[in-house]
Amino acid sequence: MAETFRDNEAQSRFELEADGAIAFVVYRKSPDTITLIHTEVPPELGGRGIGSRLARATLEAIRAQGRKLVVKCEFIQGFMKKNPDYDDLLA
Repeated sequence: MAETFRDNEAQSRFELEADGAIAFVVYRKSPDTITLIHTEVPPELGGRGIGSRLARATLEAIRAQGRKLVVKCEFIQGFMKKNPDYDDLLA
């Protein structure tokens, strides 16, 4: 299964495309921070770890951008509790 991750700035979301479907994390950017608002994984991609791969790729992209993070999304909050190595990103 080929997966493609991208920052779709036009729609203010990080996307992970797999098997023709797109899982995404909606965000709001400011000069120094990014707020993650909502994560959505289509039902046809459910149960395959797509959400976790999307979360990891999103957090790595934010780290690469040098931004601090505000998390409003419950899914990302849960992911970060299981992966405290991303706590340094928090604003």
